[in-house]
Amino acid sequence: MLENLLEGAGRSIVFGALGIGLMALGYVLVDLLTPGKLRDLIWHEKNPNASLLLAANQIGIALIVFTAIFTSYENFAEGLASTALFGILGIGVMGLAFMVLDWMTPGKLGEVICTPERHPGAMVSAASHFGAALIVCACIA
Repeated sequence: MLENLLEGAGRSIVFGALGIGLMALGYVLVDLLTPGKLRDLIWHEKNPNASLLLAANQIGIALIVFTAIFTSYENFAEGLASTALFGILGIGVMGLAFMVLDWMTPGKLGEVICTPERHPGAMVSAASHFGAALIVCACIA
């Protein structure tokens, strides 16, 4: 019994590290999609639009990782590989959703995200990120 408990704890650490790594990659994606430095926009300028987009991105990635782990193969290596694959795929789909929305709307969506006043485009963009993540979750399940 103790052996199973320790094995489960070890798997949790590895999957947790992978999930955090994927969330960090999602942060990098949002930073690349928006002008300026995301850390300055959120923590120094307290920009609500950038914060909303990043929050949707992070929750979306967490949902993808959760779904991939929850439906994971019994083989630990296969489960880890599928979680990494679907996580990276999800981040790519979220980036693509941002670019398509940017193409469909007037102006530059990245600049809208950086405006200091709340902007409805940020909410739409956040919903797009979250929706893209849900689509990937459905594909996993």
